[in-house]
Amino acid sequence: MEYTILLLVLPFVSFLVLGIAGMKLRPAVAGAVGTAVLAVVTAVSYFAAWEYFFGIGRDAAGLYPTLVPWNTVWLPISDALHIDLGILLDPISVMMLVVISTVSLMVHIYSLGYMKGERGFQRYYAFLSLFTMSMTGLVVATNIFQMYLFWELVGVSSYLLIGFYYTKREAVAASKKAFIVTRFADLGFLIGILFYGYYAGTFSFTPDAKLLAAAGGMIPLALGLMFVGGAGKSAMFPLHIWLPDAMEGPTPVSALIHAATMVVAGVYLVARMFPLFVGYAPEVLHWTAYVGAFTALYAAAVACVQSDIKRVLAFSTISQIGFMIVSLGVSTSADPHAGGLGYMASMFHLFTHAMFKALLFLGAGCIIHAVHSNEMSAMGGLRRHMPVTHATFLVACLAIAGIWPLSGFFSKDEILSAAFAFSPVMGWTMTFIAGLTAFYMFRLYYNIFWGRENRTTHDGHAPHEAPATMTLPLVFLALVTLGAGWIPFGEFVSSDGAAYAIRLDWSVAGVSLCVAAAGIALATWMYARPAQPVADRLAARFGALHRAAYHRFYIDEVYQFVTHRVIFACISTPIAWFDRHVVDGFMNLLATATNGAARAVREMQSGSVQRYCIWMLGGALGLVILVFIIC
Repeated sequence: MEYTILLLVLPFVSFLVLGIAGMKLRPAVAGAVGTAVLAVVTAVSYFAAWEYFFGIGRDAAGLYPTLVPWNTVWLPISDALHIDLGILLDPISVMMLVVISTVSLMVHIYSLGYMKGERGFQRYYAFLSLFTMSMTGLVVATNIFQMYLFWELVGVSSYLLIGFYYTKREAVAASKKAFIVTRFADLGFLIGILFYGYYAGTFSFTPDAKLLAAAGGMIPLALGLMFVGGAGKSAMFPLHIWLPDAMEGPTPVSALIHAATMVVAGVYLVARMFPLFVGYAPEVLHWTAYVGAFTALYAAAVACVQSDIKRVLAFSTISQIGFMIVSLGVSTSADPHAGGLGYMASMFHLFTHAMFKALLFLGAGCIIHAVHSNEMSAMGGLRRHMPVTHATFLVACLAIAGIWPLSGFFSKDEILSAAFAFSPVMGWTMTFIAGLTAFYMFRLYYNIFWGRENRTTHDGHAPHEAPATMTLPLVFLALVTLGAGWIPFGEFVSSDGAAYAIRLDWSVAGVSLCVAAAGIALATWMYARPAQPVADRLAARFGALHRAAYHRFYIDEVYQFVTHRVIFACISTPIAWFDRHVVDGFMNLLATATNGAARAVREMQSGSVQRYCIWMLGGALGLVILVFIIC
């Protein structure tokens, strides 16, 4: 499968062409070039998945092979330790290739309509190509250091795309915030990689078990530090603060980076290192579950009161990533069935969530395109004007709420089953969060498509359906959302590589369906009518809690206080004073003393022969006197 190198080469060439020569091309041509390249990349990804799963298939042991069609030593450190660059194909990397290429292609097509007429159109498509190449390189990495290199390229791509509207102050601030927060997290990732390389003697994902056993507690420490990097990229609490602000970028970028692919990089990292977590750091793995559960609950609570539709979807993303992290974290070697279930369920939900969350964000883009606002107060009654967007958005809402027979039901039910197998407390906690998910998504749905239409914000024209370049991706993703749950996902992706038969636990599924139905019913009662007296009364009755949730429980304010009042005022300011007055003062003193000494002795080099003779005689006389005194 050497042709898979095209998955990296083609988008990189597209990035170079559009980035260097894009301004010499008409915007329509640049968009067509970028989209055509991604269409080829998608075709190659689909063909690679078909050949891998059905052409090569399982070996005699019933396992899919791990293929490395390309690999080269890039940076030798020692005979045993070196950094390689290559392509690794196994079930989860092949699955991720399908996810990345599919969502990226839909975003490319959608952007032809959404970004039409935008300044920097060619630059936008260049950045999309760079992101696709970076994310693809991350998932096919043959070792942890190669993953880190592409991990940072993904961060650069995110920075460029979030800050695409560089004349907009909020977009610039959001791009810097995302870059800085994830850089702090990536420092932990890098330190973990260095510990791992030192004690494991390799950067490979499959190190020598004897070296790992001899390393003792250093391997759990290394894996924990790596998870810090994953937590930053996947916006886990308290490193989540960058993701909601990242919605300042173009809406298709939100669908591509912050809903479907980039934010699952942390999930993919834990899944890639899963055998090491289970074998050498199960306690660290369980702590990831606790972090994921708290993050999911926090984000769901915040999403219940947001008024900006993109921020609702952003916190929904944070919550759903929490579900995936929980599913991996509750996996344990003590219960092989639960362990395999949690791993498979996490990857299954990653796959299904990518499709319906991209659908939600692209649908939100159509809505914003129609009413020219992100605020729910500018919407209402749009189902009559935007039937395609309404139907597809409803499909995505039902899927994320976990309603049968859509894809979200199947993947989320498997996560809940794994959570209950780990702990009843974890199971009921995640079930409650699933109910909150259904509630806030249908609150969003009713506020957009039902209720009283607000014509004052439509710039004097009625809202209308988006062009075909924007609605066709919605229809495609909706069809995938309708059918993806019926894929026998466990037959292709499992924790040990063997086929895993998905068996619905109807005791769990029945409870989750009832909870989801209750959440939808509550949202219908509170928000489906033009007037919303119940919601208004609750907001007034619990005003302090409502305000706290709306302001994200003031986590951003805590960061501002810590950075400005503690770090800047108590640490940075004294250091700056010491630098200016002590360090710079000492250097200035040296310069002043040198200048003074130079002025004092410059007459000695005046060019006058008489002065030279005087200094020579004076020096000789001084030496004679000195010798006489010593002797």
